[in-house]
Amino acid sequence: MNGFEIVDARFRAYVLSNAPLEKLAEGFRWTEGPVWFADLRMLLFSDIPNDRVMRWTDRGGVEVFREPAGYENGHTRDLEGRLVACSHGERCVRRIEHDGRVTVLAERYRGRRLNSPNDVVVKSDGSVWFSDPLYGIASDYEGMRAASETPPAVYRIDAASGELTCVADDFEGPNGLCFSPDEKRLYVSETGRPCDDNAARHIRVFDVSADGQRLANGRIFHEVEPPAADGMRVDEDGNVWSSAGDGVHCIAPSGDLLGKVLVPSTVANVAFGGSMRNRLFICASRSLYAIYLNRRGIQRP
Repeated sequence: MNGFEIVDARFRAYVLSNAPLEKLAEGFRWTEGPVWFADLRMLLFSDIPNDRVMRWTDRGGVEVFREPAGYENGHTRDLEGRLVACSHGERCVRRIEHDGRVTVLAERYRGRRLNSPNDVVVKSDGSVWFSDPLYGIASDYEGMRAASETPPAVYRIDAASGELTCVADDFEGPNGLCFSPDEKRLYVSETGRPCDDNAARHIRVFDVSADGQRLANGRIFHEVEPPAADGMRVDEDGNVWSSAGDGVHCIAPSGDLLGKVLVPSTVANVAFGGSMRNRLFICASRSLYAIYLNRRGIQRP
């Protein structure tokens, strides 16, 4: 099928033969962090090296939303619809209030600065979970070069107390993350240390404790080939749609590869959006793409 690679027959039901891959915009340096605002019918995404956040709409195309932007990477929305952002430049996770004020949610762990928060998700209990690798402080290209004060890790911010807890620290480079639809699993991509061509490049999965506060039983979920897994999202059936070197890979909850959406350049991150949540927006190197699928993403604010 043109534009797709069918690995498992189940994937045929997920794609639409008359819905091609569309290039929506180009001319960026490295696109990342897409997040859909259903109420405003717009997509926000990062152009990290240019230190700006872009806005795309069907009617208006693409324009600068905020510049400078603290070298923001991953974005999501919380339960009140506020934007939550990972800032490489400020080395923090912050929330943009409805009136435009900025609230820093996390910038230090046990008195030491975070590295460069990368990707972020919000659980149904309001807790904020994010990854903190070294990529934003490894050079002056996607942030500002600086010394690391804490090991790469995955953290949780409690919705009620604001307490920051490390939930996993056995990573070289934790990156994209997403919950399964029932939130009993957390998927985290491992992309290794900066400039290490021999680093592990796979997706791990953890069991989430019954109280929703801890992770256990971390294991390899899927080896992404060609590498590397970065940002990812889940659909209504629990399939993981992961970025990869040749496009977007659709992976069943069992860890089996079902198929691929082929994209001309390396994909960094994805987000479901559109009026039916069936349009997959794809941040790929210097461009923004989109494709309609026969599956819906998990509903978010």
